[in-house]
Amino acid sequence: MTCRILVIDGMGGRIGQEVVQRFRLAFGESIEILAIGTNSAATSAMLKAGANRAATGENAVRVTSREADILVAPLSVLIPNSMMGEVTPGMAEALSLCEARKVILPLTNPRLDLVGTTKGPLPHLLDEATALVASLIGEGGGDTCAKRA
Repeated sequence: MTCRILVIDGMGGRIGQEVVQRFRLAFGESIEILAIGTNSAATSAMLKAGANRAATGENAVRVTSREADILVAPLSVLIPNSMMGEVTPGMAEALSLCEARKVILPLTNPRLDLVGTTKGPLPHLLDEATALVASLIGEGGGDTCAKRA
């Protein structure tokens, strides 16, 4: 069984693009990467980076989030109207309520502070996310992806 990892991003898609590239390098074709952009530029960037399938918009989020074992995204995707309004309330709700294990990158906007997290550079956060996903997909004994079997 292939683990389905949903990567969500918006704006220019740079973060999602880097996540997809790192995961493809780390896990090869042993995982299926589903990419959803809040806009077409973000979707295109993640697809070019190696996502297996990609789509754009709120309905894509609502439908695809039901298929995912693991969700990887910046914190903003869980906040309605974030990313300059690209994240709709429906998107935030669907992602918050989906059953996928959530690996959230603590990247925030200037008016949101997270206590108890480090504000490390993006490459360090991606290293942590990759290690966590590895443990969740079974390389570290996790069974997150086994729930669909």
